[in-house]
Order: sequence, then C-alpha cells, then structure tokens
Amino acid sequence: MANDYGEKEIEASKSKAFELWPCEYPGTWIHLEHPEFTSICPRSGYPDFGTIVVDYIPDKYVVELKAFKLYINSFRNERISHENVINVIADKIFNESKPVSLRIIGDFTRRGGVKLTATVYRGQEQSNWPEYKMNPL
Repeated sequence: MANDYGEKEIEASKSKAFELWPCEYPGTWIHLEHPEFTSICPRSGYPDFGTIVVDYIPDKYVVELKAFKLYINSFRNERISHENVINVIADKIFNESKPVSLRIIGDFTRRGGVKLTATVYRGQEQSNWPEYKMNPL
C-alpha cells in the first residue's frame, strides 16, 4: 500500500482555510519563497516551474508555513496561467489573513525561450518593498 498522506494533505489544502497564528509583532515584514512551484500550462499541457515569492506585513495574523507550502503544492496538477496563479494565491492570502500589505511575485522558468515574472499587490501601497533578485533561468 502506497503512503499517500502527502497527496491527501495537498489536495485538502485547496479548499481549507489557512492555519493562522496570532501576530505578536504587527508591522514585521515577512518574506516567503517557495522555489519548487509547479503547475500545468493551460494551452500546451506541459509542466511549468517557478518560484513563488510572498512579502507581507501582517496585521493580526500570520500564515502558518506548512499550510502555505501545502497550498502552493496544490497547483502541481492544475492547468493555470502564470498571471492567474499569482492572483489566485494573492486573493487567498489577503482574504484569509488580512495583512496590511501584500506582494506576490511569480518568477517562472523560461518556456520556449521566454522568461515571465509577474507581480501583484494587495492592501496598502508600500514604496519600499525589498528588492527581489530574479532567477536567471
């Protein structure tokens, strides 16, 4: 019998709310990177790879890291464009954790020689987000 605990956890994370923890120090900048993002190109069906970067300033809650990891992994068999996936991720994080500010960067590996990096923002505008150094691949 195969151990499919991980697959079940990943699948369940699609519809589950994030586990949130109280933020004891509001105003802290939080930076998360998930360098093993995968999804499926909605047109070709080929796999897409990239890094998902989340920068946020929490208000009352922070997102628990395992819940974040499982949610990002839930896209691995989903047909979704790069531009759409970062907006879907941003909406979930913003709507559930209600941070002061949020920035999501999708830094995707080249496909057909074309490099795509997309960024979305939610919440209060920040003029001093930390610089993100793109993956050259």
